[in-house]
Amino acid sequence: MTEHIKNTEETDTARDAATGPGTPLVELDDVSKYYGNVRALEGVSLEVHAGEITCVLGDNGAGKSTLIKIISGLHQHDSGEFLIEGAKTSLASPREALDLGIATVYQDLAVVPLMPVWRNFFLGSEPTRGSGPFKRLDVALMRETTRAEMLRMGIDLRDVDQPIGTLSGGERQCVAIARAVHFGAKVLVLDEPTAALGVKQSGVVLKYVAAARDAGLGVVLITHNPHHAYLVGNRFILLKRGVMAGSHTKDSVTLDELTRQMAGGSELDELSHELEQAPVPTHLGGNAPDSA
Repeated sequence: MTEHIKNTEETDTARDAATGPGTPLVELDDVSKYYGNVRALEGVSLEVHAGEITCVLGDNGAGKSTLIKIISGLHQHDSGEFLIEGAKTSLASPREALDLGIATVYQDLAVVPLMPVWRNFFLGSEPTRGSGPFKRLDVALMRETTRAEMLRMGIDLRDVDQPIGTLSGGERQCVAIARAVHFGAKVLVLDEPTAALGVKQSGVVLKYVAAARDAGLGVVLITHNPHHAYLVGNRFILLKRGVMAGSHTKDSVTLDELTRQMAGGSELDELSHELEQAPVPTHLGGNAPDSA
């Protein structure tokens, strides 16, 4: 175990030495993805820097899910460049992405509701003690580590032994974020973390997204809510039908303009003009045209 940690530290040190301080943790340059004749993404570029949140906004079918799958290693891009800390990359699997420090928290969270919080926190990466026939899970270590890591993120759980299914949606999202931070993620990809939450719970999740940013992680926040994005984001990428509809930093765009672009902007203006001009059919209460 000690040798593995030492080798990991040496790899991280070598990678840090090879990249400059301004090098993005993750960078997509003119990336495209096709499924047969279907264009899922075309010409998308973004940067994810340490200690920053890059928000990807778009409506349903905009290409957000495809972008997540490329960054998380589930699918490979067809053209363009995908760089991790300045090195060109083509991830073969989500495990490879994890090994390179990219952790993805999906909307459904993939938790086991009836298992306790500490068991879900270490799911798939359980520490053990003893050897041979006496090898067993180190339950005490997992309980204590879960409690400590949640407190470090500012989350004071009542009991880490309670089933994770008894937590609110916001609390489960926070457990997933704390887990990613604990296991050494450098980049945290969050898939619509506030989509199914109320206002208060959304605020709780955004607070811990900001905490991950302040801990030095690069965060990719996928959302369709420009208000949530603008509260915590540093960079904003707008997707529409698989292509980029805009790219902004926080100091170059207002919330109103971001919302307008997200909602369709000029298309809404055109629709509004058409609705104002269109006559109301008589069967819906409109006036019949005057006869000559």
